[in-house]
Amino acid sequence: MTVHFIGAGPGAADLLTLRGRDLLAACPVCLYAGSIVPAEMLIHCPPGAKLVDTASFTLDQIEAEYVAATAAGHDVARLHSGDLSIYSAVAEQIRRLERHAIPYTLTPGVPAFAAAAAALGRELTVPEVAQSLVITRISGRASAMPKGETLTAFAATGATLAIHLAVHALDRIVAELLPFYGPDCPTAVVARATWPDQMILRGTLSTIVAQLAEAPVARTALIMVGPALSAAGFRDSALYDPDYRRRFRP
Repeated sequence: MTVHFIGAGPGAADLLTLRGRDLLAACPVCLYAGSIVPAEMLIHCPPGAKLVDTASFTLDQIEAEYVAATAAGHDVARLHSGDLSIYSAVAEQIRRLERHAIPYTLTPGVPAFAAAAAALGRELTVPEVAQSLVITRISGRASAMPKGETLTAFAATGATLAIHLAVHALDRIVAELLPFYGPDCPTAVVARATWPDQMILRGTLSTIVAQLAEAPVARTALIMVGPALSAAGFRDSALYDPDYRRRFRP
């Protein structure tokens, strides 16, 4: 018996990977976060599969489902939104599985920042403008940020920022970033990226707070900041330069 953690992607049902789809079809038990995973993905589960919405579950209750499935000899598909590598709460579930010696696998999904970049129609790393992406959040009720991982520390690099779980504190974020990026720095809020009700706000650090006030978003939103979001007049990448020698070009 194995627990298969599957990244469900940012929202659109057809952004589930082929591997994730096949695992869903092979598992007689599926645990999914119903508050954020699209119900359309469950059509891939086999007929008669046990479907468990964990949106209101505690970690102990989720663990109990894994233990019960193990006792019955059933594989489990565990659907998480986005990608498993960030903000997925997979680490503590893995710790519980290892205590029970229950095998598990991880299948990645499309991360929210990639979905947001696609919605904006932008590359987040532009030659000589920005070559780094910082994926971060702010301290909140659930957990504090580790010492040293501050917005000001990341802002000092000038990198593109993808700020999760923080749209409720946009005014505070803007205040912290303004001294580093300036008032005209491109800024966007992408809410429910790839869902049918996706919403995009495009502005600058000086305008985005007012824009959000006119179109409020409470959750499931990503804040994107950085000059790469509207870069123009930048140099072309050397990748396709005819004078740049590379292994695959005669």
